[in-house]
Amino acid sequence: MAAASSFKPAALAAALVLVSSSSGAAQYPDRPLRYIVPQAPGSASDTSARIIAAELTRILGQQIVVDNRPGGALTIGINMVVRAAPDGYTLGYGNIGGLAINRSMMKVPYDVLKDVQPIAQTNSNGMLLAVTPSLPVRSVRELIDYAKAHPGKLSNASSGNGTPGHFGGELFKEMAGLNMVHVPYKGGAAAMTELIAGRVQVMFESMSSIIPHHRSGRVRGLAVSSPKRSPHYPDIPTVAESGVPGFDMTVWSGLITPVGIPKPVLARLNDAINKAMASPALREKYAANGVETVGGTPEEFGAFIKREVEKYEKIARKIGAKVE
Repeated sequence: MAAASSFKPAALAAALVLVSSSSGAAQYPDRPLRYIVPQAPGSASDTSARIIAAELTRILGQQIVVDNRPGGALTIGINMVVRAAPDGYTLGYGNIGGLAINRSMMKVPYDVLKDVQPIAQTNSNGMLLAVTPSLPVRSVRELIDYAKAHPGKLSNASSGNGTPGHFGGELFKEMAGLNMVHVPYKGGAAAMTELIAGRVQVMFESMSSIIPHHRSGRVRGLAVSSPKRSPHYPDIPTVAESGVPGFDMTVWSGLITPVGIPKPVLARLNDAINKAMASPALREKYAANGVETVGGTPEEFGAFIKREVEKYEKIARKIGAKVE
C-alpha cells in the first residue's frame, strides 16, 4: 500500500505536466509574434517577408509584426533572432545571404548550423542579369565579348557587400573570365537607380525588384541566374544556357527561430508556413514577382542550409570572394 500511495502523486504530477504542455501548445499563439527581417523596408526580402506575414496572421489568428533590422550584411537581424527567447514568439526571415553566403565571406556572430532553428523554406528564384540600356549588348554572349574587349571598363553593381548580387557578379566574372569592377551600394534600389542612369553597366538583382524595370525598358534583362528558366518568364534564357555552362546562383529564403523552441510550437509554425505557401493569394503575389513557393519540414530546410553553406564556402575559396 505504501508503494501504491507513493506512486499516485508522482503519476498525477506527470499527468498534470503532460496536460499543461499539451494545453500550452494548443493555445499557441496567444499574443502577437515578432518577425525580424534583416533588410530595409521596401527591399525584395522585405516585400516577400510581408507577403508571408499577411498569410501567417490569417492562419495563426495573431498579428505577425514585421521588425526591420538591416545592417551588418544581414547579420544584425539574424543575430537578434538567434539571441531571442526560444518561445515561438520571435521569427526571422533568413535568406541565402544571411544563412549561407556570409559565413564564407566574413566573420559572423553566430553559427548558422548550430544557433539557428530552421522552420521551413518558403521561396526560391533566380536573379536577373541586367545591363543599362545604353550598353550595346543584347545577350550574355555579347556582354562577355564586350567585357573582354574592354577589360576593367565595366562596373557591376550590387545591393551591398556579401549579398547574392555581389556573389553572383563575382561568380559570373570568374566563370566567364571577365575583369569588371564591383560597385556595392546600400540597397538594391540605389544600385538600380545607378544602373538605369548608366553610371554602372551590369547588375545581378532579385527578380521581384528588377523585373518591373525590365518590363518598362529602363534596364535590359539578359538572363536568369538559376539553372532552369523561370516558369513565370520562360522567354528569358538562363546564364548557363547563354554562354556560361554550369552557372547557378539561385536565391532562396525561409523562416527561422531560436534553437530550443518547444517541438509542438515548431510543428505548429511549420504547419502554418506550409499552409501559407499553398495559399492561392500568396502564390499569385509571388508569381507576379517571379518567385516560386517551396515549403517542407524543418529537417529538410536544415539539410538544405547545410548543403548551401558547403557549396558557397567552396565557391568563395575558389574565386577569392570576400566582403570589401
